[in-house]
Amino acid sequence: MSSFIDDRIGAGTFLKRNLRKVFPDHWSFLLGEIALYSFIVLLLTGTFLTFFFRPTMGEVAYNGSYEPLKGVMMSEAYASTLHISFDVRGGLLMRQMHHWAALLFVAGMMVHMLRVFFTGAYRKPRELNWLIGVGLLTLALFEGLTGYSLPDDLLSGAGLRITEGVMISLPLVGTWITFFLFGGEYPGEDVVSRFYAMHILLIPGILLALITAHLILMWVQKHTQMPGPGRTNTNVVGAPFYPSFMAKSGAYFMFTFGVIALLGTFTQINPIWLFGPYTPADISAGSQPDFYMGFLEGSLRLMPAWEINVLGFTLPMSVLIPALLPMGVIMTGLALYPFIERWVTGDRSEHHIAERPRNNPHRTSIGISAVTFYGLLWLMGANDEIAAFFHVSLNWTTYVGRVLIFLGPAVAYFVAYRICLGLQRGDAAVIGHGVESGVIKRLPSGEYIEVHVPQDAGIEAHVRGKQPVPMIAGTGADADGIPSKRMRGPLGRLRARLSKVYGGEKVPLDDGHGHDEHAAIGSGTEDATSPRP
Repeated sequence: MSSFIDDRIGAGTFLKRNLRKVFPDHWSFLLGEIALYSFIVLLLTGTFLTFFFRPTMGEVAYNGSYEPLKGVMMSEAYASTLHISFDVRGGLLMRQMHHWAALLFVAGMMVHMLRVFFTGAYRKPRELNWLIGVGLLTLALFEGLTGYSLPDDLLSGAGLRITEGVMISLPLVGTWITFFLFGGEYPGEDVVSRFYAMHILLIPGILLALITAHLILMWVQKHTQMPGPGRTNTNVVGAPFYPSFMAKSGAYFMFTFGVIALLGTFTQINPIWLFGPYTPADISAGSQPDFYMGFLEGSLRLMPAWEINVLGFTLPMSVLIPALLPMGVIMTGLALYPFIERWVTGDRSEHHIAERPRNNPHRTSIGISAVTFYGLLWLMGANDEIAAFFHVSLNWTTYVGRVLIFLGPAVAYFVAYRICLGLQRGDAAVIGHGVESGVIKRLPSGEYIEVHVPQDAGIEAHVRGKQPVPMIAGTGADADGIPSKRMRGPLGRLRARLSKVYGGEKVPLDDGHGHDEHAAIGSGTEDATSPRP
């Protein structure tokens, strides 16, 4: 292939070098590819749907194949979505595949981001790629919101009404943003067409550009790899891009496509014909948003009805805080974390070896706290369903949720930290004493022992890849013990304290000088060697 290209455009050397680029082999590195391949399915199915969807709110009488809605007045957007579902060959399959691919796209990005966070793969030199990933996730949420609103059914209209309430509550700019999107008073005449332009053109274009930049940076900076035999910060151990990684990725794309196709075929999602067309006078019971917007729904349900009146203006805190604070905390925290960690630890070196989550217990605990915070908000987005299913008071589910949203992350932090330390102690014990062989042996003294054997070399190298979490040495003092100028003030002292808590070696590995041959399990009168029963 490289010779064919080189003879025509002179790029053979470039292709040959890059086709032999080595990629590490670890299952967790495929999580990001789920999001990438789901995005490709989204583009393919979305292109098909644009041929038949009519993004206008002009009112028509339905005269399609679905008998229960015949003669009902509805928007052209809703009527065209029904037409796709019932009268276009393969239309319902494409609609459902598109919806499932959207869910998998966001879920894939979330899981991929968690993998990067917990393994510290965002550290230098990958901070820029991490910021691009945070931007991709944020845009994906808005892309899902705009697509969810396009069919103009009762369920999407209810979500759009909440969106309008959030936008109009924004101080100073809320009214202008609302009028811009809706073309006047809610629901207006232009919201579907404007959301359609954002959904198929503006946001996908930005997503495509950011994904391209994300992949280019990953290619140039090389992929992180898990610790193991022969793996260092200066090399990559794995298989070449061509043919090994290319074949694996091609098969993985087909597998992802197949799963989405099976979901679209056998698992019904968003049956808009059951909901009916949206009218502002109608409401729906038990409606829930797609999972990625559930945490905002939960925050709205948990927030008390607070208002602040300032200079004749009313600030509805019951809407502003739930709409801005949870997403702001999560997204801003994700974006700033690499730089906060670097400031706390003073670590400015490059990292190409991923960390095991247990080896940085504070980072892992912070991540688990954030996941717990998100999960509780997501769960409270269905508090009405929980109350109905378990026959408990809806008010009490709300009160309990308000307590758990503060208590849950704190408990999760403590539990995750203790688990990480326990896992580190388990690693140290295995390195120092070997692993159980299952063989029982009796000593001349009558004591029974279990024979221990050295750990597998590959696993031992993986465990020994542990490095202490960097920290600022003391207070940056010089040879005379005088702290540096930047460490003398309150901020410097805070930084030194945080570095001492966050960094350092919590549970050192044993030095590995030999392995204990056995572990005593008791004594007896028989001299025997036998396998464990």
